[in-house]
Amino acid sequence: QVQLVESGGGLVQPGGSLRLSCTGAGSIRRTGSMGWYRQAPGKQRELVATITTDGTTNYADSVKGRFTIARDNTYIAVYLEMGSLKAEDTAVYYCNADDVVHYTGHYYREVWGQGTLVTVSS
Repeated sequence: QVQLVESGGGLVQPGGSLRLSCTGAGSIRRTGSMGWYRQAPGKQRELVATITTDGTTNYADSVKGRFTIARDNTYIAVYLEMGSLKAEDTAVYYCNADDVVHYTGHYYREVWGQGTLVTVSS
């Protein structure tokens, strides 16, 4: 079974920092681009940041200068460093990977993690 597993969510005060991690090392041999998306209550899922295999990054305007995405191709991992957090950053954060190859060789166009909740509140 192909899987992306996220961790690092939780409750943080406004202005605080949090680091999210996502790994597919248990089942995935390689991926294409990886990224983070989020879905706030009552809203559609939106892009937060993506990173290609060569390290090219893309950020939503709302997080530029505050969030940093990074990846480790050896461990099939992607990270999201979040700083200067605001209440409007509260959401379930989902890890995503495309062009995924499972250890068995099976190809998946896209794989999502189960989501991790980030709550920014005092």
